[in-house]
Amino acid sequence: MEKMQVLTDSFGRKIDYMRISITDRCNLRCIYCMPEEIPLLPPEEILTYDEIISVCQAAVCLGIRKFKITGGEPLVRTGCPELIGRLYTVSGAEQVTLTTNGVLLGKYLDALLENGLKAVNISLDTLNADLYRQMTRFGELSTVFENIERAVKSGLRVKINSVLQKGVNDKEWEALAGLAKDNRIDVRFIEMMPVGHGRKYAAVKGEELLNSLRDRYSCIEKDSSKHGNGPADYYRIPGFAGSIGFISAVHEKFCDSCNRIRMTAKGEIKPCLCYSDSIDMKEVLRSAGSEDIRIERAVEAIREAVDRKPRMHCFERRENISEKRQMVLIGG
Repeated sequence: MEKMQVLTDSFGRKIDYMRISITDRCNLRCIYCMPEEIPLLPPEEILTYDEIISVCQAAVCLGIRKFKITGGEPLVRTGCPELIGRLYTVSGAEQVTLTTNGVLLGKYLDALLENGLKAVNISLDTLNADLYRQMTRFGELSTVFENIERAVKSGLRVKINSVLQKGVNDKEWEALAGLAKDNRIDVRFIEMMPVGHGRKYAAVKGEELLNSLRDRYSCIEKDSSKHGNGPADYYRIPGFAGSIGFISAVHEKFCDSCNRIRMTAKGEIKPCLCYSDSIDMKEVLRSAGSEDIRIERAVEAIREAVDRKPRMHCFERRENISEKRQMVLIGG
């Protein structure tokens, strides 16, 4: 059997996971992610699906075998389920998952399942319909909640991603955590990233939330089982079917275990979310030469991006953050 290649960065971290944004479009306008009016990329600037497949072929050659499809909202791009199916045909690709706001999940659920999707992350910051509409600017919570229920019943592994903001939805933690009581759902509280509009909102620390949960559920205990590719710390509440996770990127750095790179919809490979540094993969893919030569160059570009991964982010020192774009233009 051929030995799998292992890709490591200059600090010895194993890099085996890639987040791929396939669009900067979204059907919502969440207040911390996307302004109501924002110049979007012309279609020719966004990587084609064939180009995304080429990137993944190059990534697999190096040892990256897990892929997350993101946006914007990935399901607004025609053919997203079929892209997931195509990614599974890339020799060596082991896992393809999806992050979505859930609005279109019901419409495409059957197609996603047919194309091999095994897990989905759904962004949801409140269970209050009025507050949901306020935070997303025009979303309907009932549609998302119905689609979550359908996804759970289908057998998909479901995670809820919740970003709490002081003075906005910081009282919603208990209701959101309650989603894990009767369903095998992981509810993950993610600290607000100080990128784009996120700079304007005060983050709720993961430690504060954990203490609140301990006050409410004194029997909460650490869950050491593996829940996926992310850096969340998980806890279990006896009697709950699911788990509660915390991704505290700002106040509890986990850079020493970072295993990922990300690619924007226009093909920029970013070694770290915090910094503007990137490698232009679109230029590599659209240069002259045979497909084999382009794949070879893509391999070199990915390796360079990994070599340029910094030791750690600087989210706690906002003046040093060089990434100035809105989150929707980078990829979730």
